[in-house]
Amino acid sequence: MTGGKSHQAAQVIIAIILVVAALSTASSVFAPVAFALFIIALIWPLQQMLQSILPRLLALAISLFVMVVAFVAFGSLIAWAFGRVGRWIVSDIGRFQAFYEQVTLWLEGHGIAVASVWSENFSTAWILRMVQTISGRLNSTMSFWLVVLVYVLLGLLEVEDFGRKLRGMRNRTVGQLLLHGSLATAAKIRRYMLVRTLMSVVTGLLVWIFAKSVGLPLAAEWGFIAFLLNYVPFMGPLIATVFPTLFAMTQFGSWQAVIAVFACLNLIQFIVGSYVEPRVAGNALAISPASVLFSVFFWTYLWGVFGAFIGVPITIALITFCALHPSSQWLAELIGAPRKGEDAVDITAVRA
Repeated sequence: MTGGKSHQAAQVIIAIILVVAALSTASSVFAPVAFALFIIALIWPLQQMLQSILPRLLALAISLFVMVVAFVAFGSLIAWAFGRVGRWIVSDIGRFQAFYEQVTLWLEGHGIAVASVWSENFSTAWILRMVQTISGRLNSTMSFWLVVLVYVLLGLLEVEDFGRKLRGMRNRTVGQLLLHGSLATAAKIRRYMLVRTLMSVVTGLLVWIFAKSVGLPLAAEWGFIAFLLNYVPFMGPLIATVFPTLFAMTQFGSWQAVIAVFACLNLIQFIVGSYVEPRVAGNALAISPASVLFSVFFWTYLWGVFGAFIGVPITIALITFCALHPSSQWLAELIGAPRKGEDAVDITAVRA
Protein backbone atom coordinates (compact mmCIF):
# COMPACT_ATOMS: atom_id res chain seq x y z
CA MET A 1 0.00 0.00 0.00
CA THR A 2 2.78 2.39 0.98
CA GLY A 3 4.76 1.41 -2.10
CA GLY A 4 1.78 2.23 -4.34
CA LYS A 5 1.37 5.70 -2.81
CA SER A 6 5.10 6.35 -3.20
CA HIS A 7 4.88 5.30 -6.83
CA GLN A 8 1.94 7.67 -7.42
CA ALA A 9 3.76 10.52 -5.70
CA ALA A 10 6.81 9.92 -7.88
CA GLN A 11 4.63 9.97 -10.99
CA VAL A 12 3.05 13.28 -9.92
CA ILE A 13 6.49 14.84 -9.28
CA ILE A 14 7.80 13.65 -12.66
CA ALA A 15 4.67 14.99 -14.38
CA ILE A 16 5.11 18.40 -12.72
CA ILE A 17 8.77 18.55 -13.76
CA LEU A 18 7.87 17.67 -17.35
CA VAL A 19 5.11 20.31 -17.44
CA VAL A 20 7.44 23.01 -16.10
CA ALA A 21 10.12 22.01 -18.60
CA ALA A 22 7.58 22.20 -21.43
CA LEU A 23 6.33 25.61 -20.30
CA SER A 24 9.89 26.93 -20.19
CA THR A 25 11.12 25.35 -23.44
CA ALA A 26 8.03 26.26 -25.45
CA SER A 27 7.46 29.65 -23.84
CA SER A 28 7.00 31.25 -27.26
CA VAL A 29 3.93 29.02 -27.69
CA PHE A 30 2.40 28.88 -24.21
CA ALA A 31 3.02 32.47 -23.07
CA PRO A 32 0.97 34.11 -25.87
CA VAL A 33 -1.84 31.60 -25.31
CA ALA A 34 -1.93 32.31 -21.57
CA PHE A 35 -1.87 36.07 -22.16
CA ALA A 36 -4.61 35.78 -24.80
CA LEU A 37 -6.83 33.82 -22.39
CA PHE A 38 -6.18 36.50 -19.78
CA ILE A 39 -7.24 39.26 -22.19
CA ILE A 40 -10.28 37.29 -23.35
CA ALA A 41 -11.41 36.97 -19.73
CA LEU A 42 -11.19 40.75 -19.38
CA ILE A 43 -12.76 41.76 -22.68
CA TRP A 44 -15.49 39.13 -23.03
CA PRO A 45 -18.17 41.09 -21.08
CA LEU A 46 -17.74 43.98 -23.53
CA GLN A 47 -17.92 41.59 -26.48
CA GLN A 48 -21.03 39.92 -25.04
CA MET A 49 -22.76 43.25 -24.46
CA LEU A 50 -21.98 44.49 -27.98
CA GLN A 51 -23.18 41.21 -29.53
CA SER A 52 -26.59 41.74 -27.97
CA ILE A 53 -27.12 44.92 -30.02
CA LEU A 54 -24.72 44.58 -32.97
CA PRO A 55 -23.73 41.90 -35.50
CA ARG A 56 -21.15 39.49 -34.14
CA LEU A 57 -18.25 40.50 -36.40
CA LEU A 58 -18.88 44.22 -35.84
CA ALA A 59 -18.92 43.67 -32.08
CA LEU A 60 -15.66 41.73 -32.40
CA ALA A 61 -14.05 44.54 -34.40
CA ILE A 62 -15.05 47.13 -31.78
CA SER A 63 -13.75 44.95 -28.93
CA LEU A 64 -10.41 44.46 -30.67
CA PHE A 65 -10.21 48.17 -31.44
CA VAL A 66 -10.77 49.02 -27.77
CA MET A 67 -8.08 46.54 -26.75
CA VAL A 68 -5.53 47.90 -29.24
CA VAL A 69 -6.24 51.51 -28.26
CA ALA A 70 -5.77 50.62 -24.58
CA PHE A 71 -2.42 48.94 -25.24
CA VAL A 72 -1.21 51.74 -27.50
CA ALA A 73 -2.16 54.30 -24.85
CA PHE A 74 -0.31 52.36 -22.16
CA GLY A 75 2.71 51.94 -24.42
CA SER A 76 2.77 55.66 -25.22
CA LEU A 77 2.59 56.59 -21.53
CA ILE A 78 5.37 54.13 -20.72
CA ALA A 79 7.58 55.61 -23.46
CA TRP A 80 6.75 59.13 -22.23
CA ALA A 81 7.55 58.45 -18.56
CA PHE A 82 10.77 56.50 -19.03
CA GLY A 83 11.82 58.75 -21.90
CA ARG A 84 11.45 61.85 -19.72
CA VAL A 85 13.48 60.23 -16.95
CA GLY A 86 16.17 59.21 -19.43
CA ARG A 87 16.41 62.69 -20.98
CA TRP A 88 16.62 64.26 -17.51
CA ILE A 89 19.50 61.95 -16.59
CA VAL A 90 21.34 62.84 -19.82
CA SER A 91 20.82 66.58 -19.32
CA ASP A 92 21.94 66.36 -15.69
CA ILE A 93 24.82 63.95 -16.30
CA GLY A 94 27.31 66.21 -14.52
CA ARG A 95 25.50 65.89 -11.21
CA PHE A 96 25.24 62.13 -11.60
CA GLN A 97 28.95 61.95 -12.39
CA ALA A 98 29.76 63.96 -9.26
CA PHE A 99 27.57 61.68 -7.17
CA TYR A 100 29.27 58.62 -8.69
CA GLU A 101 32.68 60.02 -7.81
CA GLN A 102 31.59 60.66 -4.23
CA VAL A 103 30.29 57.12 -3.87
CA THR A 104 33.47 55.73 -5.48
CA LEU A 105 35.73 57.67 -3.10
CA TRP A 106 33.69 56.54 -0.10
CA LEU A 107 33.78 52.89 -1.17
CA GLU A 108 37.50 52.97 -1.96
CA GLY A 109 38.10 54.60 1.40
CA HIS A 110 36.52 51.49 2.93
CA GLY A 111 38.66 49.11 0.87
CA ILE A 112 36.20 48.47 -1.98
CA ALA A 113 37.73 49.08 -5.43
CA VAL A 114 35.09 50.29 -7.88
CA ALA A 115 36.99 52.04 -10.67
CA SER A 116 38.71 48.90 -11.91
CA VAL A 117 35.49 46.89 -11.86
CA TRP A 118 33.68 49.64 -13.74
CA SER A 119 36.38 49.91 -16.41
CA GLU A 120 36.47 46.14 -16.90
CA ASN A 121 32.73 45.61 -17.20
CA PHE A 122 31.41 48.87 -18.67
CA SER A 123 32.80 49.99 -22.00
CA THR A 124 31.69 51.10 -25.46
CA ALA A 125 31.25 47.45 -26.45
CA TRP A 126 29.05 46.88 -23.40
CA ILE A 127 26.87 49.86 -24.33
CA LEU A 128 26.57 48.56 -27.90
CA ARG A 129 25.56 45.13 -26.66
CA MET A 130 22.98 46.69 -24.35
CA VAL A 131 21.46 48.69 -27.24
CA GLN A 132 21.34 45.57 -29.40
CA THR A 133 19.70 43.62 -26.58
CA ILE A 134 17.04 46.32 -26.10
CA SER A 135 16.35 46.39 -29.86
CA GLY A 136 15.99 42.62 -29.91
CA ARG A 137 13.62 42.71 -26.95
CA LEU A 138 11.47 45.34 -28.67
CA ASN A 139 11.26 43.22 -31.81
CA SER A 140 10.34 40.11 -29.84
CA THR A 141 7.75 42.11 -27.89
CA MET A 142 6.07 43.25 -31.11
CA SER A 143 6.00 39.66 -32.38
CA PHE A 144 4.57 38.52 -29.04
CA TRP A 145 1.72 41.01 -29.19
CA LEU A 146 0.89 40.15 -32.80
CA VAL A 147 0.57 36.48 -31.86
CA VAL A 148 -1.54 37.41 -28.83
CA LEU A 149 -3.82 39.53 -31.03
CA VAL A 150 -4.43 36.59 -33.36
CA TYR A 151 -5.22 34.29 -30.43
CA VAL A 152 -7.60 36.87 -28.92
CA LEU A 153 -9.37 37.26 -32.28
CA LEU A 154 -9.85 33.51 -32.65
CA GLY A 155 -10.68 33.04 -28.97
CA LEU A 156 -13.45 35.63 -28.92
CA LEU A 157 -15.03 33.90 -31.89
CA GLU A 158 -14.90 30.53 -30.11
CA VAL A 159 -16.05 31.45 -26.58
CA GLU A 160 -19.74 30.67 -27.08
CA ASP A 161 -19.04 27.52 -29.09
CA PHE A 162 -16.62 26.33 -26.43
CA GLY A 163 -19.29 26.85 -23.76
CA ARG A 164 -21.78 24.81 -25.76
CA LYS A 165 -19.24 22.01 -26.17
CA LEU A 166 -18.67 21.88 -22.42
CA ARG A 167 -22.41 21.77 -21.73
CA GLY A 168 -22.86 18.98 -24.26
CA MET A 169 -20.01 16.75 -23.10
CA ARG A 170 -20.92 13.12 -22.41
CA ASN A 171 -18.96 13.27 -19.17
CA ARG A 172 -21.18 15.82 -17.47
CA THR A 173 -18.96 15.99 -14.39
CA VAL A 174 -15.90 17.07 -16.35
CA GLY A 175 -17.95 19.40 -18.52
CA GLN A 176 -19.55 21.16 -15.55
CA LEU A 177 -16.23 21.43 -13.72
CA LEU A 178 -14.51 22.99 -16.73
CA LEU A 179 -17.43 25.33 -17.44
CA HIS A 180 -17.86 26.44 -13.85
CA GLY A 181 -14.11 26.77 -13.39
CA SER A 182 -13.70 28.87 -16.53
CA LEU A 183 -16.55 31.22 -15.59
CA ALA A 184 -15.37 31.56 -11.99
CA THR A 185 -11.76 32.12 -13.06
CA ALA A 186 -12.74 34.81 -15.57
CA ALA A 187 -14.88 36.60 -12.96
CA LYS A 188 -12.07 36.51 -10.39
CA ILE A 189 -9.47 37.73 -12.88
CA ARG A 190 -11.71 40.67 -13.80
CA ARG A 191 -12.17 41.51 -10.13
CA TYR A 192 -8.45 41.13 -9.51
CA MET A 193 -7.58 43.51 -12.34
CA LEU A 194 -10.21 46.01 -11.21
CA VAL A 195 -8.84 46.00 -7.67
CA ARG A 196 -5.25 46.10 -8.90
CA THR A 197 -6.03 49.02 -11.21
CA LEU A 198 -7.77 51.00 -8.46
CA MET A 199 -4.88 50.40 -6.07
CA SER A 200 -2.37 51.30 -8.78
CA VAL A 201 -4.19 54.58 -9.39
CA VAL A 202 -4.19 55.35 -5.66
CA THR A 203 -0.49 54.47 -5.40
CA GLY A 204 0.41 56.58 -8.41
CA LEU A 205 -1.52 59.59 -7.12
CA LEU A 206 0.06 59.35 -3.67
CA VAL A 207 3.58 59.03 -5.13
CA TRP A 208 2.92 62.02 -7.41
CA ILE A 209 1.60 64.14 -4.51
CA PHE A 210 4.55 63.17 -2.30
CA ALA A 211 7.17 63.81 -5.02
CA LYS A 212 5.56 67.15 -5.83
CA SER A 213 5.44 68.18 -2.18
CA VAL A 214 9.13 67.43 -1.50
CA GLY A 215 10.31 69.04 -4.72
CA LEU A 216 11.50 65.88 -6.46
CA PRO A 217 11.72 66.52 -10.23
CA LEU A 218 9.55 64.49 -12.62
CA ALA A 219 6.81 63.99 -10.04
CA ALA A 220 4.19 63.07 -12.65
CA GLU A 221 6.55 60.57 -14.27
CA TRP A 222 7.36 58.89 -10.94
CA GLY A 223 3.64 58.70 -10.21
CA PHE A 224 2.90 56.95 -13.49
CA ILE A 225 5.87 54.59 -13.09
CA ALA A 226 4.56 53.67 -9.62
CA PHE A 227 1.09 53.13 -11.13
CA LEU A 228 2.49 50.89 -13.86
CA LEU A 229 4.86 48.81 -11.71
CA ASN A 230 2.20 48.24 -9.07
CA TYR A 231 0.64 45.68 -11.43
CA VAL A 232 3.58 43.38 -10.59
CA PRO A 233 3.26 42.41 -6.89
CA PHE A 234 6.32 42.75 -4.63
CA MET A 235 8.94 43.37 -7.32
CA GLY A 236 7.09 46.24 -9.00
CA PRO A 237 6.57 48.37 -5.87
CA LEU A 238 10.19 47.71 -4.83
CA ILE A 239 11.52 48.99 -8.15
CA ALA A 240 9.08 51.91 -8.01
CA THR A 241 10.67 53.05 -4.73
CA VAL A 242 14.31 52.37 -5.64
CA PHE A 243 14.36 54.43 -8.85
CA PRO A 244 13.09 57.70 -7.33
CA THR A 245 15.38 57.19 -4.32
CA LEU A 246 18.45 56.84 -6.54
CA PHE A 247 17.29 59.91 -8.42
CA ALA A 248 16.83 61.81 -5.14
CA MET A 249 20.44 61.08 -4.17
CA THR A 250 21.60 63.47 -6.90
CA GLN A 251 18.94 66.11 -6.19
CA PHE A 252 19.10 66.57 -2.43
CA GLY A 253 22.16 67.55 -0.44
CA SER A 254 21.68 65.37 2.63
CA TRP A 255 21.44 61.65 3.21
CA GLN A 256 18.67 62.30 5.72
CA ALA A 257 16.46 63.66 2.94
CA VAL A 258 17.21 60.67 0.73
CA ILE A 259 16.39 58.23 3.54
CA ALA A 260 13.17 60.14 4.22
CA VAL A 261 12.18 59.87 0.53
CA PHE A 262 12.86 56.13 0.54
CA ALA A 263 10.96 55.62 3.80
CA CYS A 264 7.91 57.62 2.69
CA LEU A 265 7.71 55.87 -0.68
CA ASN A 266 7.84 52.49 1.04
CA LEU A 267 5.22 53.65 3.54
CA ILE A 268 2.87 54.51 0.67
CA GLN A 269 3.42 51.10 -0.92
CA PHE A 270 2.94 49.32 2.42
CA ILE A 271 -0.29 51.10 3.35
CA VAL A 272 -1.88 50.60 -0.06
CA GLY A 273 -0.59 47.08 -0.68
CA SER A 274 -0.82 45.57 2.80
CA TYR A 275 -3.73 47.44 4.38
CA VAL A 276 -6.07 48.94 1.79
CA GLU A 277 -5.91 46.39 -1.02
CA PRO A 278 -6.70 43.24 1.04
CA ARG A 279 -9.82 44.95 2.41
CA VAL A 280 -10.96 46.02 -1.03
CA ALA A 281 -10.25 42.64 -2.63
CA GLY A 282 -11.96 40.63 0.10
CA ASN A 283 -11.76 36.88 0.69
CA ALA A 284 -12.64 35.97 -2.90
CA LEU A 285 -9.12 36.91 -4.02
CA ALA A 286 -7.31 35.83 -0.87
CA ILE A 287 -3.89 34.40 -1.75
CA SER A 288 -1.12 33.84 0.76
CA PRO A 289 1.77 36.33 0.37
CA ALA A 290 4.21 33.43 -0.02
CA SER A 291 2.16 32.07 -2.93
CA VAL A 292 2.03 35.50 -4.59
CA LEU A 293 5.79 35.97 -4.25
CA PHE A 294 6.51 32.45 -5.52
CA SER A 295 4.17 32.85 -8.49
CA VAL A 296 5.79 36.16 -9.49
CA PHE A 297 9.33 34.76 -9.35
CA PHE A 298 8.35 31.41 -10.88
CA TRP A 299 6.54 32.82 -13.91
CA THR A 300 9.13 35.58 -14.33
CA TYR A 301 11.78 32.86 -14.54
CA LEU A 302 9.73 30.96 -17.13
CA TRP A 303 8.36 33.79 -19.29
CA GLY A 304 10.21 36.97 -18.34
CA VAL A 305 8.38 40.26 -17.79
CA PHE A 306 5.13 38.85 -19.23
CA GLY A 307 5.26 36.07 -16.65
CA ALA A 308 5.75 38.61 -13.86
CA PHE A 309 2.57 40.39 -14.93
CA ILE A 310 0.43 37.29 -15.45
CA GLY A 311 1.82 35.11 -12.65
CA VAL A 312 -0.83 36.02 -10.06
CA PRO A 313 -3.79 35.58 -12.48
CA ILE A 314 -2.44 32.11 -13.30
CA THR A 315 -2.31 31.34 -9.57
CA ILE A 316 -5.90 32.60 -9.22
CA ALA A 317 -6.95 30.19 -11.99
CA LEU A 318 -5.10 27.32 -10.30
CA ILE A 319 -6.77 28.03 -6.96
CA THR A 320 -10.21 28.32 -8.55
CA PHE A 321 -10.00 25.00 -10.40
CA CYS A 322 -8.47 23.21 -7.39
CA ALA A 323 -11.36 24.44 -5.22
CA LEU A 324 -13.87 22.79 -7.55
CA HIS A 325 -13.04 19.19 -6.67
CA PRO A 326 -12.86 17.61 -3.20
CA SER A 327 -9.57 15.85 -4.01
CA SER A 328 -7.78 19.16 -4.69
CA GLN A 329 -9.57 21.54 -2.31
CA TRP A 330 -6.76 21.15 0.20
CA LEU A 331 -4.36 22.81 -2.26
CA ALA A 332 -6.75 25.72 -2.84
CA GLU A 333 -7.09 26.19 0.93
CA LEU A 334 -3.33 25.96 1.40
CA ILE A 335 -2.25 28.57 -1.14
CA GLY A 336 -5.41 30.64 -1.43
CA ALA A 337 -7.43 30.16 1.75
CA PRO A 338 -10.85 30.64 0.14
CA ARG A 339 -13.97 30.34 2.21
CA LYS A 340 -14.94 26.72 2.55
CA GLY A 341 -17.42 25.67 -0.11
CA GLU A 342 -17.22 29.02 -1.90
CA ASP A 343 -16.29 27.56 -5.27
CA ALA A 344 -17.12 23.92 -4.70
CA VAL A 345 -19.31 22.07 -7.16
CA ASP A 346 -21.75 19.42 -5.97
CA ILE A 347 -20.27 16.47 -7.87
CA THR A 348 -23.06 14.15 -6.78
CA ALA A 349 -25.66 16.50 -8.19
CA VAL A 350 -23.77 16.83 -11.46
CA ARG A 351 -23.50 13.07 -11.88
CA ALA A 352 -27.16 12.63 -11.11
